[in-house]
Amino acid sequence: MFAVGLTGGIGSGKSTISDLFAELGVPVIDTDAIAHQLTAPGGAALEAIQALFGDGVMQANGTLDRAALRRRVFADPSARRQLEAILHPRIRQAVEELLATLAAPYVLIVIPLLVETGGYREVLNRVLVVDCPEDVQTARVMARSGLAHDEVAAILAAQAGRSKRLAAADDVIVNTASPEALRSQVATLHRRYLALSTTSSP
Repeated sequence: MFAVGLTGGIGSGKSTISDLFAELGVPVIDTDAIAHQLTAPGGAALEAIQALFGDGVMQANGTLDRAALRRRVFADPSARRQLEAILHPRIRQAVEELLATLAAPYVLIVIPLLVETGGYREVLNRVLVVDCPEDVQTARVMARSGLAHDEVAAILAAQAGRSKRLAAADDVIVNTASPEALRSQVATLHRRYLALSTTSSP
């Protein structure tokens, strides 16, 4: 199946863009959503995370303390790599299982760390980057999550920079425009991907 990988830094607007594609009938596989399922109560990764990081990343009711885990892994690159080693193979397996169930001209796979990990390239036909200035990203994340500026800066520092992300892009949506302009950009790309899906194979 023709597959488009959607990526972008935190706060760039990946969810907004993927929702617009979904409105056009495009199947969307969101690797962040899969990660949340894997770390929810009963999730396939929760036990391994608790075993590795200890009860300090767990809440009293047995659910994952996501804020505590986030602080831990963004303060310690080796801890982040250990967490990724638990999550990424399980996420990849879930993506492949979902792909096998889909019947559509093309699929959009939302992969926040696409550029950083280099994964999924063999299943992707195109890479679509959602881009915006870092100060806009920071303001959006602080407004929606309540994180402090330093916490957002640490997340941004752990992600690929704009130039590296744009260098990997086949297509770019600049998310500083009006909702109508974003919708128009998505519609144009949708037509392009429909056309490409009839002439390309992975």
